[in-house]
Amino acid sequence: QVQLVESGGGLVQAGGSLRLSCAASGSIFRINHMGWYRQAPGKQRELVALILSGGGTNYADSVKGRFTISRDSAKNTVFLQMNSLKPEDTAVYYCNSNLRRAGEIVYRDYWGQGTQVTVSS
Repeated sequence: QVQLVESGGGLVQAGGSLRLSCAASGSIFRINHMGWYRQAPGKQRELVALILSGGGTNYADSVKGRFTISRDSAKNTVFLQMNSLKPEDTAVYYCNSNLRRAGEIVYRDYWGQGTQVTVSS
């Protein structure tokens, strides 16, 4: 069993900052990558940021220069520092991890339950 538990969402004014955390736990053998997606009402889920096992990162154009993804590999935890938040960043943010469980040979995607981020204008 693998669980991804997110924390850190909330309500913030435009221009403010929030930091999201996501900890993966369970029978994890190896993590390929971890990342954050978001889904606003009426829109499709979209990639926000991704961090690979080798440390490389990938960001959506809309958040480049404002958001920073980082990780604590020893704790299987990923963070998303969000600065200069805009009302259009309002969404449910989901943690994602592509990982291999102990005793398995394939990598699978796992998701957190989501955390609401609301940015007021």
